[in-house]
Amino acid sequence: MNTQRPLALAEWLAGENDRRIVADNGKEQFTLARMRGQVQALCRRLLALSQRRWALCFEDSYLFTVALLASLHAGKIPVIPGHIRQSLLQEQSDDFDGVITDADLTLSCPVLGVERYGVDTGLRYDGPSEAGLTNGLPGIDPTAYLVLFTSGSTGKPRQVNKPVQCLDEESRWLAQLWGTRLSGCHFVASVSHQHLYGLTFRVCLPMALALSFDSRQVLYSEQLACHTPDRRYAFISSPAFLRRLDMSLQSPGCRLIVSAGGPLPWVNADAARRWFSQTVDEIYGSTETGVLAWRSRQEEHTPWRPFPGVSLTCDDGECWRARSPLIPTEQGLKLDDKLSFDPAGGFQLCGRHDRIVKIEDKRISLSEVERRLLTLPEVADAVALQVVRPGRSGVGVVLVLRPPAQAADLPQLKRRWRHELHQWLEPVAMPRFWRIIDVIPHNSQSKRAWAQIQELFHAAR
Repeated sequence: MNTQRPLALAEWLAGENDRRIVADNGKEQFTLARMRGQVQALCRRLLALSQRRWALCFEDSYLFTVALLASLHAGKIPVIPGHIRQSLLQEQSDDFDGVITDADLTLSCPVLGVERYGVDTGLRYDGPSEAGLTNGLPGIDPTAYLVLFTSGSTGKPRQVNKPVQCLDEESRWLAQLWGTRLSGCHFVASVSHQHLYGLTFRVCLPMALALSFDSRQVLYSEQLACHTPDRRYAFISSPAFLRRLDMSLQSPGCRLIVSAGGPLPWVNADAARRWFSQTVDEIYGSTETGVLAWRSRQEEHTPWRPFPGVSLTCDDGECWRARSPLIPTEQGLKLDDKLSFDPAGGFQLCGRHDRIVKIEDKRISLSEVERRLLTLPEVADAVALQVVRPGRSGVGVVLVLRPPAQAADLPQLKRRWRHELHQWLEPVAMPRFWRIIDVIPHNSQSKRAWAQIQELFHAAR
């Protein structure tokens, strides 16, 4: 149990130890004083601008944290898209008034371009920190919130307003669970801060516990293995990364390995435990709910345990509803997952109700894939589904083509379609399995006949 009171987000820049390291990028370290000064500089710039909703689009987590704090202290609303793709940002331009970014973006709104590690618009800072938060920064409104996005059943990203108070409470829960294990740890992550999981675990948690984090995202096993083994680490990962671990490399000294985004197959959890010499801890939750439950993977069927304060109730004999201090509505939220509880209060996940699927631990909206396919001039009708094959899973699509596309060169069409879809869909959401038919099968209720549609892929394994 952690004896240190976690810092609220409004207190992250407080403290007298200006030399404390808050982050590094493998080559350079960033002190609390430097972060405070850069936040003050960007806050002043934002206060001079009328735009209120600022999208934060960053590759670097340290710069993201600076922009997050500056926007909140300036009384702005941070908007956090789940990506930094220019075409999708332009399509979402109604969701924000301006963009702060370290990427090269050209949009039809104000863009504050961040250099590494300064900002063209006044963030560059090399001197001592201004004395005291009260003199250097406005306070953060207690009702402040962030805007995140999650895939909706319509296929369009759905806004989720996340109060800062919920982020603070979430950090307190995690500190209560892992505080002792996290003592002295440096946070390293293979997941992006542009999603709630990465925001919570690779930014909020270390900042709340006055610990340091690596500003770079780990993409490969070699990058993880390069971290010196004589240091204590907390590794924030996904099942997809843990499944691809190169066990021939040297394992770093991780005191905590966290996995979220989807269940981790037992064979991979057990292999990771042996490589790290540490049990993998898994988190269950969503952007809408925050963390709901956790498990330390001791065996294949280790049940999920709800966090204290989380209530999971069955509404109608099938759908489950979550209520929690992290969910800012009294009625809570209906879950997309099917749950099965044991007598001791633990539960297992037993599938999903909606058309959001998990592929490589990313939430993929099949409705969104269909919507993009229907914009292609040759496509008259489209169905997307998850196709599971031994050792791999991907998106399968069934298409009905318009004349004269039926007689066209199909391989050439697919190449062009992939090129068009690439500007909208993540690589993991790109169709891997294609079927062209004359008409989409429907049943007597005029609903899609899923058994027949799925058989189109099973028959040709």
